[in-house]
Amino acid sequence: MTIDIKNPRSSKWTFLIYKESAPDNYLEVLNEIHIPFMLSPWHDKDIDFKTGELKKAHKHGVLYFETLKSRSQVVEILQPLNGPEYVEIVHSMVGMYDYFTHAETSSKEPYNIDDIEYGCGFDLSEFLANQNPTGQINEILAIIDNDNISEFKDLVKSIQKEDINLLKLLASQTYFFTKYIDSVRYGNAKRKEDTNVWR
Repeated sequence: MTIDIKNPRSSKWTFLIYKESAPDNYLEVLNEIHIPFMLSPWHDKDIDFKTGELKKAHKHGVLYFETLKSRSQVVEILQPLNGPEYVEIVHSMVGMYDYFTHAETSSKEPYNIDDIEYGCGFDLSEFLANQNPTGQINEILAIIDNDNISEFKDLVKSIQKEDINLLKLLASQTYFFTKYIDSVRYGNAKRKEDTNVWR
């Protein structure tokens, strides 16, 4: 099997549309393609640092395919949007939130998360959760500590009721959380034992 370097394949592609050339019904156009998508807010305050001038208003977009697609296939699919000039593979979804809103880039104009647009089954809450796995881990650790959880199954049941995204993280990091619960249980037993000795 040969790989076409000039026309690589991926299941996630990012693109750029400009306000001046995109159709007014761009959301309707994307929904009719029936491919999960996400669009950034209109970036209409970006400054070109080389010229100091305001950049043309634009949106960053991402398409999520179930199978691998080539760049030429994606370009063809996006033709109804008046042919986005920029079409590239998404190599990592981590950091896409900042890419869309500039939340972590103080040198750039920030944009409102509420202005992110999406459709065709795209799960925005899961996307946002995946942008901050460390925060999710700390959230689960807090649940263990606050609820005095001493069995892994109790943690699963607790999270299952609250947040499906946390449950996905828990499933992928079972060993870590199991060891943490074991150490909590051992620490509690040790303190109880020490207390009995001094009575």
